[in-house]
Amino acid sequence: MRILPFLQLGFAAQVPLYSSSVSPASAPQIAQMATDFALSEGANALSPQDMLTLPRPGAPLPNDIGDLAIVPISTYSFQDRKSHKSLSVVALGDGHTYDIPLPDGGDAFWLDSRTIAHVVTKDDTQSLYAIAIATSPLSSSPSFLVGSFPITTASAFRYSPSAQRLVFSAYVYPDGLVETVKEQDAAYENRGNSALVYDATFERQWDTWVGPKSKALIEVSLAKVGAQWVMGEAYVNVLKGTGLSSPVEPFGEADDYDISQTHVIFTAKDPQLPKAVHTRQNIYFVAHDGKDLRQLTSGVQGATHSPVFSPSGDKVAWLELALDGHESDRAKVVIYDLKKDVRFTITEDWDRSPDSIIFSPSSALIYATTGDHARNKIFALAVPPTPPSNTTYTIQPTALTSSGSISGFTPIPGGRATLARSSLTSPNEVYELSGLDAAEQDLVAGRKADVKATTLTRLTSFSSAGLLGKDLSPGKDFWFKGTAEGQDTHGYIITPPGFERGVNGKWPAVMLIHGGPESAWFDQWSTRWNPNVFASQGYVVVAINPTGSTSFGQNFTEGINQNWGGRPIQDLLMGWKYILQEYPEIDQNRTVAAGASYGGYAINWIQGNPELGFGFKALVCHDGVFDTTYNGYATDELFFFNHEWGGRPWDPAAFEASRKYSPAYTVAKWSTPQLTIHSSKDFRLPEGDGIAVFHALQQLGVPSRLLIFPDENHWVINAGNSLKWHHEVFRWFDQFVGLS
Repeated sequence: MRILPFLQLGFAAQVPLYSSSVSPASAPQIAQMATDFALSEGANALSPQDMLTLPRPGAPLPNDIGDLAIVPISTYSFQDRKSHKSLSVVALGDGHTYDIPLPDGGDAFWLDSRTIAHVVTKDDTQSLYAIAIATSPLSSSPSFLVGSFPITTASAFRYSPSAQRLVFSAYVYPDGLVETVKEQDAAYENRGNSALVYDATFERQWDTWVGPKSKALIEVSLAKVGAQWVMGEAYVNVLKGTGLSSPVEPFGEADDYDISQTHVIFTAKDPQLPKAVHTRQNIYFVAHDGKDLRQLTSGVQGATHSPVFSPSGDKVAWLELALDGHESDRAKVVIYDLKKDVRFTITEDWDRSPDSIIFSPSSALIYATTGDHARNKIFALAVPPTPPSNTTYTIQPTALTSSGSISGFTPIPGGRATLARSSLTSPNEVYELSGLDAAEQDLVAGRKADVKATTLTRLTSFSSAGLLGKDLSPGKDFWFKGTAEGQDTHGYIITPPGFERGVNGKWPAVMLIHGGPESAWFDQWSTRWNPNVFASQGYVVVAINPTGSTSFGQNFTEGINQNWGGRPIQDLLMGWKYILQEYPEIDQNRTVAAGASYGGYAINWIQGNPELGFGFKALVCHDGVFDTTYNGYATDELFFFNHEWGGRPWDPAAFEASRKYSPAYTVAKWSTPQLTIHSSKDFRLPEGDGIAVFHALQQLGVPSRLLIFPDENHWVINAGNSLKWHHEVFRWFDQFVGLS
């Protein structure tokens, strides 16, 4: 990604905080920020640059026989300012790896147990290559061209060897034809103006203005003929003429659909409803030729996710949220028997919300990746017999893992599964979970599974060299009495290198406030808000999961509704006071706080309510809400505000609640030094909020600084920008808590 010239300023020598042209009478009174500030980069510290240059592995994708897996890896270099892509082939027996450089990036997936497909775009042409893999020793042959696509936006690939069909997502115009896209692209780009005209909402989403194209699911034949792989030239858009688009933007990928030998199952927004004010996604079932489209959902539910076929082919399953308009409603596991035309829910009363599901090879179990007490775990559920009519069950799930955060869980032959696991101390590594056959036999028989009989084995060490000698805190759970009735509130404390109990008043501390707001701090690695990066700069890090957080039950999540500045803020305050009491090692005169999105809102709310007594000496707000009511008009996904506040921003109840908790009406009380960060391509929380905060602080004479990223969205992704972000944040804190 190109870094704009003015963002390439040296990371040590920074722009002065205030221009000399600003008169002393009007400028906020603050000591000149140190120009010699430098981030801590000791051998035992995880510096921002260390974190940003670690390999970033994706989830493992195993082959059909379960002896190899492929893992996409991206590694950033500050020397040439590029992300270097590669594909690691992992032997699932001994964890031996073989790396295939991918200088042009691209997507990879298995064609058969010894052939990898690699799709790459180069010189305005997107092509599919085949790479043959050998195992003795682990190696690869030079790739050979199979065929090229008529478009350059193909992604989210799935291949069915039995059907000999390749399915992928691509952007198409209303005619639905991939063959006409390039011609229509040229006409659109040369239309003589840059105007965008809209007659309905959802004119933009996340970081992109909506144009004339939408995502479709495209099929083409792909088969091995003799020793060669051959791709067909006839493309079928299975969504053509339906008004449907899948995967669902902005984040939908291959997990939004699945394929069998004869059909495709997918989730798509209801075409009859305005997308900006509704979350309803229906599940559809269609033949590979695009015929016999069926809707499998009731049509009165909310969003749906993770549709999957059973290996037996007679059932499909998906995750379903009950309420339209509520993106954080509890997800339930729904099974549909294709032969009996019966739909039934199997987690009706389970107070957890899975993120993804997959059937076991026997189709007797469903594995659900699910947040539970700030960990992302794998749960197993026995599939019950199909009832005579649509109904609900509650099958008791069994947790198969207990720590870290799991993703990409995929069962393979031999009672095993591959998965990626990260934690507060490690990015993704490939693991194998074995012993699943015995657990399945117990669960299917209605017995309690012996989870201790399963074995979780780490296979890779992608980041071991980069983390060698780093003193990383695994995080310590703490629980305290918050505002929730009948349950305690959770948080993590992450201590810096060299921290020891008994030396009172030594350490500064930072409270990190998560966004969402329906999200959580997990035992999980992050390349954006990494608690150990903050700890390595010398801070005790406090990360609390207040009311509204996920993985602690739906009632706890719902407690934030129409109450942003109430219970969650009280939870943060109660947890903060608990930590200050339990850890006298913290210097209470050197405490700061930072948050993004809802966390940024919380920073602005704390700024305007000093009577709460947090006592922070400096604040950092990243992409935070300034005027809560106005956000209901300006955000891209209007359904979010409408649910969070109980109506549209002008509806009396929603107006009253959102105005009550709007930081914009507390400005007269603002006095704490604050760094405000915002990005110009953030359509979720448009940059006007950040600029308004900065303008208010400046006019009040409060020490303040504004950091703008013109080319970033709600997240700061570019590595150079991220390094600049960290430098500004830590330099700001240092100015007021005296680390230097």
